[in-house]
Parts: sequence; C-alpha cells; structure tokens
Amino acid sequence: MQQATRRSAGRSASSSRAAKAQPRDAIALLKADHRLVEQWFGQFAKSRSGQKKADLAERICQALIVHTTIEEELFYPAFLEATGDEDIHHEAEVEHAGAKNLIAQIQAAGPEDDYFDARVTVLSEMIKHHVKEEEQRDGMFAKARAADMDLVTLGQQMTQRKNELELAGKARPN
Repeated sequence: MQQATRRSAGRSASSSRAAKAQPRDAIALLKADHRLVEQWFGQFAKSRSGQKKADLAERICQALIVHTTIEEELFYPAFLEATGDEDIHHEAEVEHAGAKNLIAQIQAAGPEDDYFDARVTVLSEMIKHHVKEEEQRDGMFAKARAADMDLVTLGQQMTQRKNELELAGKARPN
C-alpha cells in the first residue's frame, strides 16, 4: 500500500516537472501569476494571524514586483509594437505605477502599521481591476492573440527573465 502511494506521488512530482518544462505562452504565464496572487489575497483576507498575514503580504508583493517587471520589460513593448494600441498600454502602465507605489508602502511599513491590512486590501482591489481589464473579452490579452504575436517565444523569454529576477532576489519596485 505504501509503495503504491509512493509511486503515485512520484508520478505526480514528475508530471509537475514535465508541465513546468513544457513551453507556456506569455498569456498562460501571466494568467498563472494572476491566479496565484488571487489565491494569496484570499488567504490574507481570511487569516487572523498577524505573522501569516505578514508572510502572505511579502509573497504577494514579491510576486507582483516580478510580474510587473516581466510585463513592462517584455510583454507590454511587444504588445504595443504588435497592436499599436497606446490607450490599453498606457492604462496598464499607470495601473502598474499605482500598484508599485502601494507595494512600496506595504513593504516599508510592515504589519505593525495601523494601515497594513487596508493597504493590502486596496492592493488586492487594484490588482483585481487590472487583471479583469487584461483578461476580458476585448482586453489586452485578447488583442495580443488577435495580433498574432509570437506568444510562445515571448513566454519563454518572460519565463527566463522571471527566473533571473527570482534567483537574483532583485524583486524590488522600480
């Protein structure tokens, strides 16, 4: 019985590694980031533990810093070049600036600050709005697909840059 469980666990681990090894397109990568951060925001909202909230907030902030960096360095310029849609591009950049400002406040103040929970909650609302706009039927992601961007190559570049940022620990607001 234990042997069967170990084999099953081994298959799950190798399946997980295989899934990570397969190239994902840029939009799939960004959507996966969105889902992960949404999950952490949900855990933050339900938690009553100050330490757990602090840990989740730091994870959220670091993930969003890396995410905004790869979008701004790679995805947004490719989107702008392929579509010429300055309105969507500029709005996304402005939304990022607002989120990065709030991230910096959260990281500078820490969980002992009276406004810590409020800042994380407002960041969650900002991110939900931004994600909705990117993922909606006529949003940035749909327009990127319609523009016939090379999303697989872009996804590989974004994955590489994301790994570099995470490994280097350079996930700081820019």
